[in-house]
Amino acid sequence: MKKSVLNKASLTFLEAYLNNAAPTGYEWTGQKLWMDYLRPYVDEFITDNYGSAVGVINPKAKYKVVIEGHADEISWYVNYITDDGLIYVVRNGGSDHQIAPSKIVNIHTDKGIIKGVFGWPAIHTRRDGKEHAPSLQNIFIDVGCTKKEEVEALGVHVGCVITYPDTFHILNDNIFVCRALDNRMGGFMIAEVARLLHKNKNTLPFGLYITNSVQEEIGLRGAEMITHTIKPNVAIITDVTHDTTTPMIEKKKEGHCEMGKGPVIAYAPAVQHKLRNKIIEAATENNIPFQRNALSRATGTDTDAFAYSNGGVPSALISLPLRYMHTTVEMVKKEDVENVILMIYATLLKIENNESFSYFD
Repeated sequence: MKKSVLNKASLTFLEAYLNNAAPTGYEWTGQKLWMDYLRPYVDEFITDNYGSAVGVINPKAKYKVVIEGHADEISWYVNYITDDGLIYVVRNGGSDHQIAPSKIVNIHTDKGIIKGVFGWPAIHTRRDGKEHAPSLQNIFIDVGCTKKEEVEALGVHVGCVITYPDTFHILNDNIFVCRALDNRMGGFMIAEVARLLHKNKNTLPFGLYITNSVQEEIGLRGAEMITHTIKPNVAIITDVTHDTTTPMIEKKKEGHCEMGKGPVIAYAPAVQHKLRNKIIEAATENNIPFQRNALSRATGTDTDAFAYSNGGVPSALISLPLRYMHTTVEMVKKEDVENVILMIYATLLKIENNESFSYFD
């Protein structure tokens, strides 16, 4: 199977998709971009009240297979505006307070985007012999105002969502860098699977539900909702996982996963053994490299939401190795992205109509 699967149109879409802000609870603009790209490759769409989107191939088929990623990105909310015009925040998802100081931000208001910065005392003024680490209690945003009323006149109020504007770029021709690769890459990769199926004129014997869920970053909520709408027979989830080869990561605790060594196949109670074995067989038969990762109790991904829904749905997790998760410089390798796409694609071609993954059949 040819490994070079991404074309110019794919990368153009990826850049536009990543550069668009889609924070948790506000994913719809990104979902519209994703649906527009996916439209030529599916028969119809399903959407729900909170913004999850599903492209369906063979919607009349009774046997349903899901391939899934999540659409949201971490962000902040305006929590408090001081009398002298500074803004304090709370998390929307797992935003990292330690990277905030000196970052530019976009505050989303009804009047449009308001620019601001996370301020921080200059090094010259920190003279007490003790460095204060950034925390949720001391990071703040400055929008250039000196009064609360000036901030409010800009349209900024408690509850406005705040995102980072960092955009997509490529290092050394093969390293993708951006905020929100977790997990906009998942939505991108499952869309590319649909494109490959269409390009190669593959006919599937089942219904395929290409699912881009919302609100994963605050508890798998979008997947929890959409799985009850779809009622799938099988679910293959893709998300990111940590490349553990950078400094200050303990491999004895986190395991060994590395960019460039292939997709990561998860071992966890929510991962159904027979489905996982099917994925491994597909990878082996098609010379797709892969790594393994053991996860304690929960996977922490939408796999858990699908697996434990509808009386139990055979589910598996294929992860993309990523460096610097929940920062604005998340990093993945192009060949790993392509191999995740190929792994899902090859697995779909092995699944039979009405295939049972029960241990008792």
